[in-house]
Amino acid sequence: MLAIAGTAKILLCQAPMDLRNGFEGLSAFVDILFGKSLTSGAYFVFLNRQRNRMKVMYWDNDGLAIWSKRLEKGSFPKRKDKKIVLERREFFMLLEGVTPKRMQKRFTVQ
Repeated sequence: MLAIAGTAKILLCQAPMDLRNGFEGLSAFVDILFGKSLTSGAYFVFLNRQRNRMKVMYWDNDGLAIWSKRLEKGSFPKRKDKKIVLERREFFMLLEGVTPKRMQKRFTVQ
């Protein structure tokens, strides 16, 4: 199980990636596509062209970690919006294959 803090940023790469890349290859894409530091505490999500594989790379206080998931059947849903930053619940719905028609926030803490 991947545990993600409620305050962590989750950044989704919109372009399909070659998931044969490891730490060095995905780290280069983080610098190019997101302009963020790998040690910022953000989670970087990459999908392949067929959308049946996902890799999540993040800094784990003492080094980089990669979490991957391969679907045996089906694919991860395509997002209609082109948002790069995902909320935690959006990310977990993506993992489970849920495609919400509309998301409504109950409230926001300032």
